[in-house]
Amino acid sequence: GTEVILTLPDPTPVATAPEAIPLAIVFEDPHLIVIDKPAGLVVHPAPGARDGTLVNALLHHCGGSLSGIGGKLRPGIVHRIDKDTSGLLVVAKSDAAHHGLAAQFKAHELERRYLAIAHGAPDPADPRLAHLAGTSWEPGGVLRIEGNIGRHPGDRKRMAVLTSDGKPAVTRARVLERFPPDGPRASLIECRLETGRTHQIRVHLTFAGHPLVGDTVYGRRPGAGPLASFPRQALHAASLGFVHPVTAEPLRFESPLPADMAGLLESLRACNGEAMLHEA
Repeated sequence: GTEVILTLPDPTPVATAPEAIPLAIVFEDPHLIVIDKPAGLVVHPAPGARDGTLVNALLHHCGGSLSGIGGKLRPGIVHRIDKDTSGLLVVAKSDAAHHGLAAQFKAHELERRYLAIAHGAPDPADPRLAHLAGTSWEPGGVLRIEGNIGRHPGDRKRMAVLTSDGKPAVTRARVLERFPPDGPRASLIECRLETGRTHQIRVHLTFAGHPLVGDTVYGRRPGAGPLASFPRQALHAASLGFVHPVTAEPLRFESPLPADMAGLLESLRACNGEAMLHEA
């Protein structure tokens, strides 16, 4: 029986201003632009990040040539990667490119390859994975993780694998390197996306028991060593391939590991060497 009265403020106009933020441009033509995004850069304005975003930088670089389909906050944005994930993403400069790229994303026709450094290493001999619903092993030691992703029922800021809700999501993960080789504390993992859900790799690898190093939202931070000090989720969008939506030319781009992840791998490999010396 309680009466509640809400007084809403008048709506304020949206103004996303161009900003001279440096961009690592991998490819550009009149229809699209491919960016190698550094970790720490938000893709588009949102609460808590109204400026200093990739969109602000694109507005400065491209002027008025971004696709307007995404609206004033997301002009040209076809897909996103998290603020603290580095690597490649494509932005539409024309509406034709936006429609064509969106169709390829919907049909899962793009190649998206990520490199991740995770705690532990997925293993076909792991009894937990053998009995975990939604996980299976494919030829070549590829772990297939299938599980709907949606908002966590107890924390709306997080995503989770859900059994009766969410959107279908499939991730394929393959271990490239273990640190140390026997009884690994960490591993370098290649991930390929069949779908593109919010936080998909982070959520799926955590679901499989191998959260990303540095992921304070879904993972854990060990007490000491190089794994404890890494300041972000160790995830990099390393390859991006698609058919040009206007010219029909096949395009594929690669981005080397950024300095922070490369340095972490060097530290882990050095620990491998020390462990081998102690064993000898």
